[in-house]
Amino acid sequence: MRSILRAAAATPTVKRIVLTSSFAAVFDADRDRSSYFTYTSADWNPLTYDEAAHPSTSAVVAYRGSKKFAERFAWDFVEKQRPGFDLVTLCPPMTFGPVVHPVTRAEDLNDSNAMLWSVAMSVSSNGEDSSLPVARVPFWVDVRDLARAHVQAVVRPEVGGRRYTVAAPERFSYGLAAKIMAEEFEWARGTELEEQVADESYGLDGETAAKELGVTYRSFRETVVELVAQVRGMQMA
Repeated sequence: MRSILRAAAATPTVKRIVLTSSFAAVFDADRDRSSYFTYTSADWNPLTYDEAAHPSTSAVVAYRGSKKFAERFAWDFVEKQRPGFDLVTLCPPMTFGPVVHPVTRAEDLNDSNAMLWSVAMSVSSNGEDSSLPVARVPFWVDVRDLARAHVQAVVRPEVGGRRYTVAAPERFSYGLAAKIMAEEFEWARGTELEEQVADESYGLDGETAAKELGVTYRSFRETVVELVAQVRGMQMA
């Protein structure tokens, strides 16, 4: 991060950097959920560096800290150094969808897609374990919609200096993913599915990114079906 920002600052032709951050930099795991609220790009994970870096800290908490402090560094760099470029950051939640980079085995999928594929394995009519993972957050975005957001963040002059939470309006659970698979794929039918309800105690603003970056979000069904069909094709090849 430091090297990229310093190199960009020394290169007059660089006019904008678009940084992929994460909803982890926004999310407050200890926030009171007794009343409904909606996270926006104005929110920041409240972890301190000492909390995130402490030897007893869990990997999940350390990850949230790493995302926050990496993004904070970028904003602080732009504010203090006044380089010839501006900054846009995107903070997506769980990111699912078909892959375009070379992946020939399900075992090589990134973590988010691997979670969906593990659900496919659980609901397979030949599977014995129908237990499902529990989503840490109920928000997601299709990787193709996130990619479009990145492109638009580069080419739209008016969005310089902005931070966006890019998220589909539809909530997800792995139970919903299992239900979709059972409805869409013959091989996934016949398994008793675990009931799961998506967390509705809070929201996430994906509307601002959709409006200002011109993004139209895909449905969770489309994302699940196209990813699972792709990965199953890999397995059958």
